Amino acid sequence: MRLFTSKTRPTLGSVIGRGHLIVALVGVAMASVSLTLLGVLALRVYADHNLHLIARSISYTVEAAVVFNDKAAATEALALIAATEEVADARVLDAQGQLIAQWQRAESGLFSELEMQITRAVLEKPVSLPIEHQNREIGRVLLIGHGGSLMRFLLSGLAGIVLCTAISAWVALYLARRQLRAIIGPLHGLAKVAHAARSERALDRRVPPAQIAELDNLGNDFNALLDELESWQTHLQNENETLAHQASHDSLTGLPNRAFFEGRLIRALRNGKKLDERVAVLFLDSDRFKGINDNFGHAAGDAVLVAVANRVRAQLREEDLVARLGGDEFAVLLTPLHSVEDAERIADKILASMDMPIALPGDSSVVTSLSIGVAVFPDHGTTPGALLNAADAAMYQAKRLSRGAQFTAGSEDPVDPVQSRS
Repeated sequence: MRLFTSKTRPTLGSVIGRGHLIVALVGVAMASVSLTLLGVLALRVYADHNLHLIARSISYTVEAAVVFNDKAAATEALALIAATEEVADARVLDAQGQLIAQWQRAESGLFSELEMQITRAVLEKPVSLPIEHQNREIGRVLLIGHGGSLMRFLLSGLAGIVLCTAISAWVALYLARRQLRAIIGPLHGLAKVAHAARSERALDRRVPPAQIAELDNLGNDFNALLDELESWQTHLQNENETLAHQASHDSLTGLPNRAFFEGRLIRALRNGKKLDERVAVLFLDSDRFKGINDNFGHAAGDAVLVAVANRVRAQLREEDLVARLGGDEFAVLLTPLHSVEDAERIADKILASMDMPIALPGDSSVVTSLSIGVAVFPDHGTTPGALLNAADAAMYQAKRLSRGAQFTAGSEDPVDPVQSRS
């Protein structure tokens, strides 16, 4: 069995930031090492030159003492100069190499030892200069430098280098992070917009402009892609809404169809049971529609259906619903309903709206009427099918008794709608 370990992938910011940090540290370290080497080289040249000047001064001073082999005078002159200069050991030799005078700095301790070690590291060898008299070498001066000045110069130089290195590193990191933000910021904004578009379908989000040209072009192209996707989404939503409307509404009158009406009726009855409210269904049927179709044509019949739909809709409240069930049959849903008399009053208003003639194509007109059956929940039925059947039966009872009338279910024995149609 093989085991796979998943590792978290590093972010672009961490990779670039780590790269910037390494580059900055390497660059600063190389600059510091270079400055240190140059400083040590310059310090070495300075120390050698200074020791040569001291040795030349001593040779001039002890020239007479060497000529006369006056060791006391040579020692005094040597000590006078060496004591005030950066000298650890000074010797005066005659032409045969015999020691005439010697001076040593009387110091001890760890710090003095450190100074001497620095002197040996910086200066390769002691300084040796001839003592000349009348263009003839009569002796020699040997000097070993003291590391006091070198130590101070070196420490001050190192402190300056460390300070400059720290400042340079801070500036380099600051500039690197600033550049990193200029790169990561737009990419992070692009990633956020892409994530919102994928997970939340938020196609209205846009990538903000960036200072870097390539990143700005990338953001503009992504925004253009989002514009196209948003346009397609709006187009598809409109098409879906149109298809949904066509699937649930009648194309001629624009009214909801039977399926839509039955769905609303189911919800109305469910709310009626929960809130103990009444719901009424009106079943409407045209009395002269077949004769209008036969005498004036189907275009006239369509005009009558549209006019009936508009007149019925004008008599209803905002929360009521009228639907075309098919042919010349319509249904009205009244919810909420306070009393049966309210449903009958609305039915009377619908009947009265049919008194005006309906204009037909060809400058003709016709007067039609409706027969309306009224059924009320829960008095005449507790299910959608039972309530529609009761309203249908009441409509045929109204049509049988008198055209252009209404009839409420339960007023007398209802007529079987199947038998009435036959």
